[in-house]
Amino acid sequence: MIKTELKIRLYGDPALRKKAKPVDKVTEYHRHVLSQMSRLMYADNGVGLASSQVAVEDALIVADIGTGLYKMVNPRIAKRSGSQVNQEGCLSIPGVCVKVRRAQEVCVHFLDETGKPQTIQAQGLLACVLQHEIDHLKGRVIADYAGFIEKIKIKKKLESLKKKVKNEYLDRQEEKSCKLQL
Repeated sequence: MIKTELKIRLYGDPALRKKAKPVDKVTEYHRHVLSQMSRLMYADNGVGLASSQVAVEDALIVADIGTGLYKMVNPRIAKRSGSQVNQEGCLSIPGVCVKVRRAQEVCVHFLDETGKPQTIQAQGLLACVLQHEIDHLKGRVIADYAGFIEKIKIKKKLESLKKKVKNEYLDRQEEKSCKLQL
């Protein structure tokens, strides 16, 4: 049995800035991680989640806008058209929304959880979600899209999240140090 304890990483965690690695072969491990990611996404009332948000280096995303769950390995945008602007939130940046301009329609190539190549044509909200999650796989977050005024408005919240991440890291280091002294 594969045991993987996944946790959504918050803004300031270096995992969010790492570029995901392509998966050569979809394995039981990847299927397990995709299932865990789905559970986390639903538990936090999200519509998408990328592997970098849970500190997994492989290129995986899950998405569900209410029309069914997509589990994608190595998702890649092959074509974009049109334009839309939406206020986007992110499970890794709770309490922050940023206005983001994205394509209205995308064609995405990916592998499904069995390793079979798939293509999806997505419009509107699903197109937005897929672009958002694929951005995560490239180490990009919605805060990167914020304009000057928006950056000023969200600065305190982002600094607070960074501080929380830093404190959690220091707590883990202290805990490790204590274990070594036993």
